[in-house]
Amino acid sequence: MRLTLRTFHLLPYSGGSSGVNSGIDSGLGLDGYKQMNDLVNDEPKGSDSEQSRREAILASGSNQCFVCGPANPIGLGVQFRMDGDVCRAEFTPGPEHMGYDNITHGGIVFSLLDDVMANWVWLQGGRCFTAKADIRYRAELSVGTAIRLEGTCVKRKGRLAQMEGKLIRVADDFVVAETTASFMMAAS
Repeated sequence: MRLTLRTFHLLPYSGGSSGVNSGIDSGLGLDGYKQMNDLVNDEPKGSDSEQSRREAILASGSNQCFVCGPANPIGLGVQFRMDGDVCRAEFTPGPEHMGYDNITHGGIVFSLLDDVMANWVWLQGGRCFTAKADIRYRAELSVGTAIRLEGTCVKRKGRLAQMEGKLIRVADDFVVAETTASFMMAAS
């Protein structure tokens, strides 16, 4: 089964005069997002200290993201990190992530894949939103099954990044779901 989804991935506010707001009240407000940007914008892009700082922001109480925000009480709590050129994370879905019959909801699966790709961009020093995504579900994901996530950048041209994400069952390295997506970089 192949679905085409068009979504917006919400990452911290990048400033500017557009006044674009996600429509989701994270409790931070505009000033909070600007403060998060001040924390990451004083290092050259791609530096090890900037990457460490960005990992710290993902783990901070100011991150309300449903997938990776520790400040989100109903979030998934996934912790992303870079390993060479691959963004990685681990997760085990619980009963609260079930769609039916002990199977993880497909929306949770897609959210995990979307975030591993977007966090590749974030941890490389950029901000983005999902412009287009195609997902392929290869098998169901039973609740309680440990998985690992991998996100990579296939190609980058101008403000567009072509990304790939994989959700892999830990027990046998089987790719349960995979996605290709186009991410639009936020204007600087």
